[in-house]
Amino acid sequence: MDIILLEKVQNLGDLGDLVRVKPGYARNYLIPQGKATFATEENKAEFEKRRQELEKVAEQRLQEARERGQLLDGLVVEIARKASEEGKLFGSVNTVDIVDAVVSRGATLEKSEIHLAEGALKTLGEHEVAISLHPEVHLNIKIIIVAEE
Repeated sequence: MDIILLEKVQNLGDLGDLVRVKPGYARNYLIPQGKATFATEENKAEFEKRRQELEKVAEQRLQEARERGQLLDGLVVEIARKASEEGKLFGSVNTVDIVDAVVSRGATLEKSEIHLAEGALKTLGEHEVAISLHPEVHLNIKIIIVAEE
């Protein structure tokens, strides 16, 4: 299925690119999220009319992501959890816990912006967590998990 991207999508393409994707990806994610539209002749003409407006919105989103990135870059967050004497957690620290900890520090972050490569964190100590605020803005924050007393 051919679609026109209305914004930059990581690992897919930039604003205005005509790309071929699987129908389910287009119907269930890209189009409902406003990231793409079907590549019909009418939509191509409409896109060309709106190109400057969409580029301006894309630049504004990128600038906002860069500003948030400056606030979050190098952030160290401490989370207390019950743990065994060997350092394993009773439970885990997941994206919701990380968002709550970061928001309590006064910054903004969404669950979808956190990338835990190995899944939820299950041991005490320092962990580097990858954050992707925009397809062009990536950073790491440090999560320190300490034992609850």
